[in-house]
Amino acid sequence: MGIDLNEFGHRRDSHRKAPKSEDPYRIILHKLYSFLARRTDSKFNQVVLRRLRQSKINRAPVSLSKIVRTVEKPTSKKEYEGKIIATVAKVTDDNRVLEIPKITICALGFTATARARILKAGGETLTFDQLALRAPTGSNVILLRGPRNSREAVKHFGFGPHSHKKPKVESKGRKFERARGRRRSRGFKV
Repeated sequence: MGIDLNEFGHRRDSHRKAPKSEDPYRIILHKLYSFLARRTDSKFNQVVLRRLRQSKINRAPVSLSKIVRTVEKPTSKKEYEGKIIATVAKVTDDNRVLEIPKITICALGFTATARARILKAGGETLTFDQLALRAPTGSNVILLRGPRNSREAVKHFGFGPHSHKKPKVESKGRKFERARGRRRSRGFKV
């Protein structure tokens, strides 16, 4: 008697096997971290490899304010001291932060002002190939992520009562989006 393979036989792993980007730096980084993920028992390398393959939407930029907030948090300030902050994304400047501590940051890229402010504070900016030489297993490295759901498009996602999605509407007048979902007599009211 055979086995029904319809359910499990043709299941495809939906994760990317390589980055879609044609950026040669990203392709070389992918080769480097696929080697490190295979040859070391480090979970860090596997996570970095997975994030290198992600789309740009899923690699949301990290602002300097988030990095400073993480490093300066009273509960973990001593724990993060002298450690490298890494993010598989771009680091952007935030002019609301007035003072930046001396920190070492590794990222895929930096905006010009972010890099200048980090270096001015006595910090250091690294690329991932430099990080691989310094910390091949990711020891003493703190991995951060950007807010991937802060995009304007995400505010419009989700439908149904009480989902609080933002309407795609020209204006808030009498003639705009006032039928189903906005009054009881037309299905339901949110």
